[in-house]
Amino acid sequence: MFETVPARPAGLAARCTRALLSPWSRLSLLVMLLAAGATSVLVFEPQRILADGWPPQVNGAAALVLFAVAYGLCTVAFVPRPLLNLAAGALFGSQLGLVGAIGGTVFGAGVSFGLGRLLGQEALRPLVRGRWLKAADGQLSRHGFRSMLAARLFPGVPFWAANYCASISRMGWLPFLLATALGSIPNTAAYVVAGARASTPTSPVFLIAMGFIAVTGLAGAVVAWFKRHQLKGSADSA
Repeated sequence: MFETVPARPAGLAARCTRALLSPWSRLSLLVMLLAAGATSVLVFEPQRILADGWPPQVNGAAALVLFAVAYGLCTVAFVPRPLLNLAAGALFGSQLGLVGAIGGTVFGAGVSFGLGRLLGQEALRPLVRGRWLKAADGQLSRHGFRSMLAARLFPGVPFWAANYCASISRMGWLPFLLATALGSIPNTAAYVVAGARASTPTSPVFLIAMGFIAVTGLAGAVVAWFKRHQLKGSADSA
């Protein structure tokens, strides 16, 4: 007679696989990836490019594409976009700098959105129980393009925070990326122009760019204040 082999190894492998692919395991992986990215920024200090300049070995279209990719990865690692936008203008000038900065912005937002959607959404959505959280989630889920466009046009919410909040909501990829691309142009352009004209801080173009940055910052604070009360009203009526 043949003896039956116990199926313990297969069962153990299945349990290990389920544990590794569980929502909380994926969320832990996301946290570790973000922590590693932030640590790499502290170690390698990409902001030094403003002082050291772009490597002379890389030039032309390849340099712009490489910068856009590096820009996007730096935003995932929490490097402030204003610093990157100034670098884009200083390295490539106003026009090409804007192309590289917007490309990097959309790329970085897409990477953050994908990581949040793949690794964090399933674990974090059950935690969206507070009235304010539900109101914010409903706003992004029902009016994703409009809400994200406002967040990009009037900087008040940190770039990375808007990316991960959108990824946890039911907002779609296309409206998220389109709103990010369109809404980021005005403020990004102002920083890029300021970076390109930093050597002439008294020029009208530089002063206009800095004035625009100040105005949009103030407008962002006002919009955030009204949005806060709107979300509070939505939460209270829920």
